Amino acid sequence: MELEDIYRRDLNLLIALRVLLEEGSVSKAAIRLNLSQSAMSRVLGRLRILTDDPLFTRHGQQLIPTQKALELNQSLTAPLDALRTVLSPEEFDPAKCTQKFKIATTDYAMQTILPFALPRIYEEAPGLSLEFAPIQHDQLMRQLTSEGCDLAICRPTGQVDPLQSDILGLVSVLCLVGKNHPLAEKEISLDDYLTYPHAVIAISDGVKALIDGALRGYPAPKLALRAYHLEAAIAMLDSLPLIITVPADLAYLVGEKYDLVSKPLPFAFKPFDYSLIWHPRTDHSAAQIWLRNLIKEECGKLISSRIQDMGLV
Repeated sequence: MELEDIYRRDLNLLIALRVLLEEGSVSKAAIRLNLSQSAMSRVLGRLRILTDDPLFTRHGQQLIPTQKALELNQSLTAPLDALRTVLSPEEFDPAKCTQKFKIATTDYAMQTILPFALPRIYEEAPGLSLEFAPIQHDQLMRQLTSEGCDLAICRPTGQVDPLQSDILGLVSVLCLVGKNHPLAEKEISLDDYLTYPHAVIAISDGVKALIDGALRGYPAPKLALRAYHLEAAIAMLDSLPLIITVPADLAYLVGEKYDLVSKPLPFAFKPFDYSLIWHPRTDHSAAQIWLRNLIKEECGKLISSRIQDMGLV
């Protein structure tokens, strides 16, 4: 039988058959299905037409199922159980999770915030696996649909709708200089910023474009290096008096490690939102909700504490 033929049948009748078999009584089945007794009798009549079988014989007030009814009852068990599963609210136990989640994210998030959420993720769900993909801002919809990414973590650089999003927190930008830099012991002025050579750690989120926007109308800074990894800029510190411009969280993490000095920007710069982004197709998935909530809680808490520690708010 083709699907369209099944569609034309009243499959609710099969539910009624199961209830009749369980109750052995038209009146009791009518109460369970919130029908009148006469309506329930009409349902039984339609069932007999559908199955081409009397289905029950009466013995006093008791319905005795025919062999066909018993066979149908046995056949209905698996599909009815499957329907219960499909139609029941999804329950998610992270301890039993063996799913694979794919997250599109930036170098910045991979270096500075996600590592601090991973221990709790694997503590609660030791059986899951994570895959990370480089963010593609201009292809975000495709990444979250045909490329199978469950989440994106980034600074939205364009329109997010119809995707869903939730803000993790605000991210700012700081300057880093070496301990031997001429500006290491003094406040950086705007003239200093425009005069000294620069390295911009782009971190996939258009940080350079944001800085360029904040400096619109001024001469462009002398860009010596633009890289996605801080190590490339650090390797040049002995030969060039670089000012390295990075997201503040990265400065927070690497300053002491590389013996660098953090400096505030010498011009107004509005911190930008860092967000979780996902497709509506995963909006109501219990597993996805758990992962989103955990990342938001851990990463949001981390970003907030760092902003406080760095005195950016």
